[in-house]
Amino acid sequence: MIEDLWYKNAIVYCLDVETFQDGNGDGVGDFRGLKRRLDYLAGLGVTCVWLLPFYPTPNRDNGYDISDFYGVDPRLGDLGDFVAFTHQAKLHGIRVIVDLVVNHTSDRHPWFQEARRDPKSRYRDYYVWSKKKPKDAHKGMVFPGVQHTTWTYDEKAGEYYFHRFYEFQPDLNVANPAVREEIFKIMGYWLELGVSGFRVDAVPFVVELKGVEHDIPDPYGLLDEMREFLSWRSGDAILLAEANVTMDKVMKFFGKKGERMQVVLNFQANQHLFGALATGDARPLGKALRSSPKLPDAAQWANFLRNHDELDLGRLPKDIQKKAFEKFGPEPNMQVYDRGVRRRLAGMLEGDRRKLQLCYSMMFGLPGTPVLWYGEEIGMGELLTLKERQSVRTPMQWSDDLHGGFTRSGEKPVKPLVEKGSFSYERVNVAAQRLDPESLLNWMERLIRLRKECPEIGWGKWTVLPTRHKSVLAIRHDWRGSSIVTLFNLAGKPSSLKLKTVEDPKQVLPLMNVLTGDTCLPDEDGTHALTLEAYGYQWYRLGSRDSTRQRTEYPEA
Repeated sequence: MIEDLWYKNAIVYCLDVETFQDGNGDGVGDFRGLKRRLDYLAGLGVTCVWLLPFYPTPNRDNGYDISDFYGVDPRLGDLGDFVAFTHQAKLHGIRVIVDLVVNHTSDRHPWFQEARRDPKSRYRDYYVWSKKKPKDAHKGMVFPGVQHTTWTYDEKAGEYYFHRFYEFQPDLNVANPAVREEIFKIMGYWLELGVSGFRVDAVPFVVELKGVEHDIPDPYGLLDEMREFLSWRSGDAILLAEANVTMDKVMKFFGKKGERMQVVLNFQANQHLFGALATGDARPLGKALRSSPKLPDAAQWANFLRNHDELDLGRLPKDIQKKAFEKFGPEPNMQVYDRGVRRRLAGMLEGDRRKLQLCYSMMFGLPGTPVLWYGEEIGMGELLTLKERQSVRTPMQWSDDLHGGFTRSGEKPVKPLVEKGSFSYERVNVAAQRLDPESLLNWMERLIRLRKECPEIGWGKWTVLPTRHKSVLAIRHDWRGSSIVTLFNLAGKPSSLKLKTVEDPKQVLPLMNVLTGDTCLPDEDGTHALTLEAYGYQWYRLGSRDSTRQRTEYPEA
């Protein structure tokens, strides 16, 4: 097994360049400003930055409608600024991964413009066309309630084109070998400019091949080709898949031997975590974790709480889903697409520090690699006056200065800031929290440091332990002869339990609390008597039989 899999114990931080920091005073975040904030990210403990699309775009879908895969949006800088940023990030010990959006392009992309203009153009077959509107055009929409069809008629082309997303995002025909070659060219280009991999957008739709005739025996073979190309060009680069699929399908994206995507975002754990928080019942979450397939050694889950999209609750049982909506998005304007909540975590939890810390402790304590959405470390809120998913994409709140320190100029910021209420930039910002030792920001820095000191969680084998308490989840992580036990209480009242970490009472070991330094000795029956506060959490390391507070041993990563 390769031991230098950097993503196994990484701390990933996702951000949008245009809303992070303005460096030239035009009101738009850019690479110059982002480079200046690398000290902040390094101090927080971030080891990998994931950038949302920063390519040239008409910007009708937050940059996911790309008009040039080989450039930088002029508002954000140029290629020189990008390379200067990646170079400086490397000096800070931070890797950079970027969004690879190859399911579709903007309808203003030169490929599509040429394809619609000339039916004999080589670019015509870059997209998916139909002379008649398919009967199922009203099915399979990604944005129900906003989107009305997946096939749109183009006057110039004289045919319908397929678009899984908005009508201005025509799908690429990945069955076309020329399109596949373009995908590899795009990957190779950005690898040469210093990135350490790609977050692959909408992977299930990339391999779908809907509406095209093909003789490809296995559409998922494209993922094998992408991984092979990546490995030859950059041996330690990764593919992080956005694959919101059920557990019976997820191995198609990892590959049976881990030969496809190294990392997959864990949507199942994400949904069930919020379901557990809404009901106070940890059992469905534990069941969801146990039902996940055993991963190949080099494969990894990526755990997250919130991201740039809506919180998707679509796969929860209807009764739990209803309770989650009631808890986290009770008003109609808080919901979107008939499946999701368009709020940040702090807003959903009404700023309750106990619940916030529980949630982050869970995200960092679940098997896999944690992924943070920018601003979550200070508890930023949402702005519901913005449409759809824009509500969680407001500018970073750096201080209580004009425009929250996001831009120093008098120019209007690219997007409005949260200016009112308990989550306004005057109340929630980095500068104030840096000075407060009890702030969420300083707590988060401590949690990240702790997570780095517990590589068992990222590398190890794991087991959900029985607790006999419906509100308590306990997980044991084992790696290289060392073990970590993480416990979480989802109830609003304390929970006392007798925890059994091993079956044989003769093999039981003391538990050393890595948060407090205290040691919990086992009872004669081989169990540990523990109490978790309301919405409490604890992380324990299994010690030796004569463990003391000074005898904690850490496995080398």
